[in-house]
Amino acid sequence: MTRETNRYAILLLLVLFLISCAGNVVFTDSIAMKGKIWKLSDIPAFKVPVKDTVNSNNIYFLIRTGSTYPFRNIYLFVTTTAPDGKSITDTLQYDLADEKGKWFGKGFGDIHELSLPYKTNIYFPSSGTYQINIQHGMRIEDLSGVYDIGVRVEKNLK
Repeated sequence: MTRETNRYAILLLLVLFLISCAGNVVFTDSIAMKGKIWKLSDIPAFKVPVKDTVNSNNIYFLIRTGSTYPFRNIYLFVTTTAPDGKSITDTLQYDLADEKGKWFGKGFGDIHELSLPYKTNIYFPSSGTYQINIQHGMRIEDLSGVYDIGVRVEKNLK
């Protein structure tokens, strides 16, 4: 093999690797909190386009917090609206740190990032755009130390 053929082979393998790693992601997006404060009145809305109604999916929330986040857990009010306008609201509670204050997830320095499972092995009943609204449900209006919140939908690989 020539040197140029080796380059093309390595490039092809790299592209195939990157495609296979991201192949199960249906949707991902995040919204940054202005001033690292999640106000009760700020309700991030995510519009998830769905074409596949045959394969099952997992939905996760992605949250990044900093050292000024005052709690070790978070409550969320999540409203999901289907393309036909029907909606469902869930009240969720997630632990972000253990009893001793050790943060779950990954992070470095001031930032802690955690993937929170929302729905697993679900099928979207119809194609179209689903909207997911997330409001924090903590007992204070201005929740400091929240950098951003996001949604990730992944197709289950069989």
